[in-house]
Amino acid sequence: MTPSAAPSPAPGPGPTPASVLDLAPVIPVVVVDDADDAVPLARALVAGGLRAIEVTLRTPAALDAIRAVARRVPEAVVGAGTVITPAGVADAVGAGARFLVSPGWTPGLLAAMKESGVPFLPGVSTASEVVALLEQDVTEMKFFPAEAAGGAAYLASLASPLPRARFCPTGGITRASAPTYLALPNVGCVGGTWMLPAEALADKDWPRIETLAHEASTLARL
Repeated sequence: MTPSAAPSPAPGPGPTPASVLDLAPVIPVVVVDDADDAVPLARALVAGGLRAIEVTLRTPAALDAIRAVARRVPEAVVGAGTVITPAGVADAVGAGARFLVSPGWTPGLLAAMKESGVPFLPGVSTASEVVALLEQDVTEMKFFPAEAAGGAAYLASLASPLPRARFCPTGGITRASAPTYLALPNVGCVGGTWMLPAEALADKDWPRIETLAHEASTLARL
């Protein structure tokens, strides 16, 4: 996941991180329906200790949300999730995304992410997919959907035969199960949504989200 020598075109201040996996134990996976919520939400997450924020490209508001956070919350490291096309890569980086996350990968998508100039986590769910990425000198990946694809036990079984691979498991992970994943030697962080309960988002209860983010940021490895 080493970025290329080309500088990132992101408008937000601050250097592009060398590795998203080392920014925090948890990356919140955010679905933004109203771009006006993006800045206060990002500020709450950062205040709680979660600097890396994945905004998924699942809604019409997503790119505007990334753009707003990149410009107005410089202490955040905002990235784009659910990146599934080369055009999506270009749109996300153009909006200010400082990292990219995909649920899976193809040769075309991987090439676009490599050329983007920012770190990226291509999605995998099988050993063969991991090996294929290692052949491309990509060592940092998203394991998705984590619980459905075998969970912590599956990832643990990959650590010995594939020691170069590091993962951000995402999908079905909870506050209770996160420490089990974080204890694995091949896991750098986990992705999750439990610090973003639907009722808190609907009520714009940013203090509650900050509290939940703080709890997530201090999760201990078992």
